[in-house]
Amino acid sequence: MQKFGLIGKTLKHSYSKTIHHLLGDYEYDIIELEEDKVKDFVLSKEYDGYNVTIPYKQTVMPYLDEIDQTALDIGAVNTVVNKHGKLIGYNTDIFGMKYALDRANITLKDKVVLILGSGGTSKTVTALAKREGAKEILVLSRSGEVNYQNYFERKDIQVVINTTPVGMFPNNYECKIDLDKLDNLEGVFDAIYNPDLTYLTYKAKEKGIKYSNGLPMLVAQAKGAMQLFLDKDASDSVIETVLQKLKKDTLNIVLIGMSGAGKTSVGKELAKELGREFIDTDKVIEERENRDIPTIFKDSGEAYFRQVEKAVLKDQGKLTGKVIATGGGVIKDRENYFSLKQNGVIVYIKRDLEKLDKKGRPLSTSLDAVKKLFEQRKGLYLDFADLTVDNNGQIQNTVKEILVNYESFSD
Repeated sequence: MQKFGLIGKTLKHSYSKTIHHLLGDYEYDIIELEEDKVKDFVLSKEYDGYNVTIPYKQTVMPYLDEIDQTALDIGAVNTVVNKHGKLIGYNTDIFGMKYALDRANITLKDKVVLILGSGGTSKTVTALAKREGAKEILVLSRSGEVNYQNYFERKDIQVVINTTPVGMFPNNYECKIDLDKLDNLEGVFDAIYNPDLTYLTYKAKEKGIKYSNGLPMLVAQAKGAMQLFLDKDASDSVIETVLQKLKKDTLNIVLIGMSGAGKTSVGKELAKELGREFIDTDKVIEERENRDIPTIFKDSGEAYFRQVEKAVLKDQGKLTGKVIATGGGVIKDRENYFSLKQNGVIVYIKRDLEKLDKKGRPLSTSLDAVKKLFEQRKGLYLDFADLTVDNNGQIQNTVKEILVNYESFSD
């Protein structure tokens, strides 16, 4: 069997192996290399083909026998094919980038485009922007003519494309530009795909601006590489099939709702059904504090609890492929929305107030107290939620409804 793979420096969280196994029946390895080992790897010709990711898209080029004209124009190689002992370099990133932008209805023609970063992916964006007829291309770097201290002076910027690792897991909350300073912004693309919603694309979402993360680009370029590896054509429809599968498997299901609405019970059943880990953020808080929640409220107050809760949500929201049940008051702080949404589909579990379990709930000591809380929170739950599910009947029915509707949020 032919052998393919991916080379790069840090690949612990790469999706490439999963993507290529979904694309075709071939061996695909993840190969982490230090820079001084890249030359030996390339010249060994051990693999029939491989993808190349940061920071080696230019490093491999001197050791190849031939480089495709598109890759030469870009100045970076992301795919190498061993054709009877002859190493040929290609760039399928440009196809992937074009696919992702088209999918998000972000156009570059006649636009002023700001590219964050000046590495290999930046060169791909520059080549694509030229090909698409961009009006002007600005490359932002720390010490360049356009930098983080003056980019906002260009009020005509229409598209922002991030090619840097800023905002990538585990530094999910990093973002070095302020979209509020760009009055004419129409589209934002972030080459990062973990988290699913980066802080940069989150800000675009909040402003109602078209946006995309890097996952469609990653899958589309992999499809292009697969065609080169196997020397056969494939329909672009396979890209959407793989994307849907990845989203379904990696996005968290996050449960919000009033205390006592059954989030924990529903969450445990969901996790069991899906074979996932279940996380109860209230339990995580209690473990960190080494005391139960009623005691935290009694001894330290609600404000202290909310700060601890916020920190826990930031940590747990970075994870992928989990079922997460949250406390009833998470929606009181808007900052918690990004923590939950960055890798999640948010499901509001709704239950009749008379049926809510009040035991051990410091803010829900009576039905009147519950009604008052609900009036304060009901709009916030709906604002956070992607999906609202009734939990007044059998838990199995609630779980079934979530699973059926969750499909529509994983594409």
